[in-house]
Amino acid sequence: MDATLSACPNSRARRGRSPLSLLAVLAATAAAVLIGPAPASATTPAGTTLASPSAPAPASAPAEQATAPATAKSTAGSTGPASPKVAAGSRTCGGKLTFGKVETCPSIVDEQQNIWTVTTTADQDVLVTQLTRGTGTFVGAQVTDSSGETVCYFWVDAGTCQLGPAGTYRITVTLPYPTGSGNYTLAVESTRTPSECDRLVDGFFSFASPGITDTLPAGAAAHCYKFDQPVNSVLRLADPGGAGDVQGQILDGQYQALCEVRDARECTLSRPGPYRLLLREYYGGESTYTLRMPRISQAAGCAAAPMAPFGAPGAAVGGGKLVQRDEVTCNALTAAAAGPVLVRFNQLQDQFLWWSVYDSAGRQVCDEYANARSCPLPAAGAYTLLVQNQNDFGTEIDYQVAVTPLGGDVGCATATGTAWEQAALVLHQISQVQTNCQPFQGVAGDRVITYTAPDRYNEAAAWLVDESGVEVCTDWSEQDGCVLPTTGTFRVISYLRTWAAESTDLTYRMQVRRLSDAVGCPAIALGDYNAAPADPAGIRCRTLDVPAAGVYRVRAVDASNYRQYATVYDAAGLKVCTDIWCEIPAAGKYTLVLQGGATGTVIDNDFRYAVAPLPWRPSGCTPVSDTGWRDAPQRGGFQAAGQYNCLQLPSPTGARVVELLAGDAIGAASPEISVVNADGDQVCDYSSLRQYTCELTGAAPFSVLLNAIGGSPTASYALGFARVDGPPVCPVLPSGATGATATTGADHFAVCLSVPAAERAARESFTWSRTSGTGDARMSVIDGQGIRYCGPTGYAVERTISCTLPAGPVTVLLEADGVDATYQLTHRDASLPAA
Repeated sequence: MDATLSACPNSRARRGRSPLSLLAVLAATAAAVLIGPAPASATTPAGTTLASPSAPAPASAPAEQATAPATAKSTAGSTGPASPKVAAGSRTCGGKLTFGKVETCPSIVDEQQNIWTVTTTADQDVLVTQLTRGTGTFVGAQVTDSSGETVCYFWVDAGTCQLGPAGTYRITVTLPYPTGSGNYTLAVESTRTPSECDRLVDGFFSFASPGITDTLPAGAAAHCYKFDQPVNSVLRLADPGGAGDVQGQILDGQYQALCEVRDARECTLSRPGPYRLLLREYYGGESTYTLRMPRISQAAGCAAAPMAPFGAPGAAVGGGKLVQRDEVTCNALTAAAAGPVLVRFNQLQDQFLWWSVYDSAGRQVCDEYANARSCPLPAAGAYTLLVQNQNDFGTEIDYQVAVTPLGGDVGCATATGTAWEQAALVLHQISQVQTNCQPFQGVAGDRVITYTAPDRYNEAAAWLVDESGVEVCTDWSEQDGCVLPTTGTFRVISYLRTWAAESTDLTYRMQVRRLSDAVGCPAIALGDYNAAPADPAGIRCRTLDVPAAGVYRVRAVDASNYRQYATVYDAAGLKVCTDIWCEIPAAGKYTLVLQGGATGTVIDNDFRYAVAPLPWRPSGCTPVSDTGWRDAPQRGGFQAAGQYNCLQLPSPTGARVVELLAGDAIGAASPEISVVNADGDQVCDYSSLRQYTCELTGAAPFSVLLNAIGGSPTASYALGFARVDGPPVCPVLPSGATGATATTGADHFAVCLSVPAAERAARESFTWSRTSGTGDARMSVIDGQGIRYCGPTGYAVERTISCTLPAGPVTVLLEADGVDATYQLTHRDASLPAA
């Protein structure tokens, strides 16, 4: 069957079947009529027919009125006006239907049958029908031929009916049940011989055309348009807009469906014309629409976008204006040669736009999603840049666009080298669509990395291309940088993404550097614990001359001792480590780079920092006691940024220790601290030492590593350590009101006392009170296993705490400020009242 737009099944009824027998059928489908058909797919395969009209879409606002004529009127197949034959005083409607005319039936009641006739002069015609819902009960219709055989059914809203031979057909309209009443309008149009059909002239298919704005009257079956275009022309269809759901189909010269006109999509006229479009409003409501179908192949009406150079594009900028969502415009491109081009919009505009590039035949070459960095034009010649508005907020977008051939070098900056001691490049951007080009020479196998950073808040994009403009290193890699595939000239393509309205000249910095066999990095040797590293210096990298394989402690800090994250690379430019723990596989030269993989940073030569690689296992550590409450505190300091100091504990594996620190030792006087075993692995940090207790695990000896806090590259400290596991070795704290008296000062700020198991209750109260001097103190109570059960408390001049303890002796630690003072300490059974 070659019919199209068929909305109802062409079921064949038994000859002579009465229309009254349709009531049950209509009743069964009444609910479906109310809901409407399922949505149609985006395209209709060639040579097929539609089984039902497209589902309704949300109503849209009326489109703008056309400003120029785009059609030529013609008529075909009209049978002239005719009025329905209704008997005087009767509510019965019926009579002769004329293509294109809307008939109104004010009432249909109960078992009434409205008989209408329609005549077609074409074989295999397809009726486009519109039966409006009216008020009351909705109606349905049956179409029969001259022999009384059923041809099809159609219901309210838009429908179609495939007819057979030319001739007169009968349409019987009834209610779905034998009781009730309603009203309706009925209109039909012929697909083969429509009542009239407007011709779309060639200018209508230009992107500069405003389209055709017209109104579908209430109840109308369809508006017809006809046109001629070359076979395989590609049209850009748009949503006609208007109230309700305006839609239609483009038919080929054999009246077969090619494309649906309803929303934004493309249509290829893949079969010969002449072509016809029947446009209708699905529900039969009055609707003003705008029809636009600009041609993408051999596009006309597109503003030119000249190919732009690198750097400031000058006048080589295209543009356009878009107002409504899904509105489309275009720019004409002319490529002098095949090769990749970069399409650049301002980012704030680009987030509301969608673009794609087509060749002269209407074939899509690239789009924004897949080709944001490079659109490969296959040959010299004309192309069309299609730009679509995706803004849901209805904001007008007046855009600019620059299209730059990536294979050229016009406008490129002077070539730069890849040595690390060079100052960072400063690049300017004076146009919102400017693209910069930075050439450099490379050798196949070189691993090169590019760093870019805006001088004020922005985002810089940068990537490498070869001499032909093709991007290199497009695959993700866990390694930093890009391995150059050939020897020759490479270019860094870059730009700033955001451009504010007030911008005139934005700047950003760039470093193009070689990671493999790096050149220009100052050399540094291994450092020592308890010794200051070399003075801070500039240049982003350092060459490490490592004498043997092993694990090293590599920590870079700036001149104020704030940590700067560094990456170490081997001679091939491959990452060796990215943190303090750095395992070097073999003796040799390695390159340390500050924030090596952070391509969005530029660290210029005026940034000073220090680094002294140390063996992971500490050596040359100063011995320190683990009875710091009895012995003088360990005093030390840092002479320069990046220094590590090392102390060695006498405590064995399994012991538990705590750090003793004066209460007023804050800021720089309380350095960063950690405890490591003989293998250099950390077993405790500040939290363990000061808030809990530190269990020494792994092989002895155990070392304490100290480094200055950020912001204090040089500082002094005084601290001690106490072993707290096992039988207490501290003096006994007597029970009773007198207790013990302790004197504290700068060289004795920690007090250790013990309570034997036989001299305490399960729950004890401990009190300290300053009796002379200044400052305050905090207390901790630790059991025989070295577990801190109570405290550390807050600092106070005097305080009483109650503590539930396990069986056995306990250790009481009091840490005071490093000032002269005297404290009285007591304990008692917490279950007894205080004396």
